[in-house]
Amino acid sequence: MLKNVIFNNRRGLATVSPLVVKNSRIQASVILTRTPQIIRDATPFEKAYFDYREKLERQESTSTPTEFYFKKGSVAERRWKNEEEARRKAMDDPSTSLTEALEQSQANWEKENENLASTNKAELLDRVTKADRENDTKSLDRALQRTLYLVVKNSNDPANPWQFPEGPVDASEYLHEAAERTLKEQCGADMDTWFVGRQPIGIYKQSSTRGQDNSGIKTFFMKAHVYAGQVKPSKGVSDFAWLTKDELANALSSDYYKTVKDSLGDL
Repeated sequence: MLKNVIFNNRRGLATVSPLVVKNSRIQASVILTRTPQIIRDATPFEKAYFDYREKLERQESTSTPTEFYFKKGSVAERRWKNEEEARRKAMDDPSTSLTEALEQSQANWEKENENLASTNKAELLDRVTKADRENDTKSLDRALQRTLYLVVKNSNDPANPWQFPEGPVDASEYLHEAAERTLKEQCGADMDTWFVGRQPIGIYKQSSTRGQDNSGIKTFFMKAHVYAGQVKPSKGVSDFAWLTKDELANALSSDYYKTVKDSLGDL
């Protein structure tokens, strides 16, 4: 115990051998994620349910006193009445949603009143980015509705060329310390990251070869989030990519993906 404390406090003063347990080398890997940046699109069922709930609420609510909220004859009052007329027609037509009716009413209003000064108008940005259109997998500005995962290409492992950043654990390190060190060594120190905890969320086992000592590998996966910055790969990393869970299924080897897929979010 005392030996471990000395090693942890004076790491770097002596060479520490990689950690080996039962003929298997212990490795730490980082599942680094970029969380969704925008709310995902609603499914057709969700849209129908929300529209149904909104129509029920409007049916039971009292009418808005326009004379209290709008100046008589103002542009705001005329626009409100135009939108209310569209909502009334949608209430009488089960096949038309309130959202669609309102959007169509607003589009027609803006087209018919282009000469009126528009104040407090919210401009909606495109949900598909330039990185999406160019399929730039190195950019974090893509697939904004999905979680992205960082994978690196390791030419030294033919069986798993694409994998999460991983490296050996020193005998003096905890798993989370080895994971943080490996991420900085392979992907640079310019990313603002946060490790969720100190316990692994999965393990990938590679059996040892008969007759070869310490040839087995046990890789423990640690979860982390990236908040800012970008990868600056080291010489040992030939390529990197930010991929969704669906894209990981094609990039990773089948055994590797089968091990980690339950640790990945569906969004």
